[in-house]
Amino acid sequence: MPVILRGQRECGKIFIGNKDTVRRKGGKHMLLFYVRHGDPTYDPDCLTPLGRRQAEAVGRRLATFGVDKVFASTSTRAMQTAQPVCEMLKTEMTTLDFAHEGRAWEDLALDVDGGRRMWGFDIPKYRRMFIDEGVKRMGNEWYDHPYFEDTTFKRGMHRVIRESDKWLASLGYEHDHEANCFRAVRPNDDRIALFAHAGFGLAFLSNVLDIPYPSMCVHFDMCHTGMTVIEFKETHGICIPKTLILSGDGHLLRDGMPTNYNNLVRF
Repeated sequence: MPVILRGQRECGKIFIGNKDTVRRKGGKHMLLFYVRHGDPTYDPDCLTPLGRRQAEAVGRRLATFGVDKVFASTSTRAMQTAQPVCEMLKTEMTTLDFAHEGRAWEDLALDVDGGRRMWGFDIPKYRRMFIDEGVKRMGNEWYDHPYFEDTTFKRGMHRVIRESDKWLASLGYEHDHEANCFRAVRPNDDRIALFAHAGFGLAFLSNVLDIPYPSMCVHFDMCHTGMTVIEFKETHGICIPKTLILSGDGHLLRDGMPTNYNNLVRF
């Protein structure tokens, strides 16, 4: 069972925490919980029975200390993953269409032989391009490299950046791309959960963390209901987001479910 902190109250079998017991001292610290959806069937778009159990598990994890706002992609599998924590905390879910996997898929995936379509980071040719020294030297403008002139990568990244920055600004943090940080225009201690996807998520996190997308998508990934926690700590009006955990799956282990990567690699 979760550790019961002073000020917590029991709600069924879930301990709903008083968020004041977990606030950090020394300035404001917004926490962003980015959660990938559970084990899915992509057609139709929904969770499998395993995915629903995973969603319950991550819901219990989040409900332990609570969240202030719950957001989800407009994809059914993402909304189904968010539903348990909404029910546990009796809170409403707000959907974000820009976080839908299909929007990122339109521009960050490419057609390959055989009529298939794949994420650029899953295509060996583009994986090698992404680690090319010339591409790395271009930093956040990597998509202007001649390698990518026949792709829609630039359009896709601009959309993710524009919409993500608009959403984060609504939460109190304005992205300063020249300074590679955020301006804390309304610093707060909110705990924000966003349930979405891996394909969109890699582009989203690359923007939030100011890590060029090629490096982010080649070297990092996330598992089903993997929970990434990013701290927005304000210091003198500035915030440099820090990843406290990437794709954590301790909730699955605790509930006796397999811990693996896309049902392929067990660990």
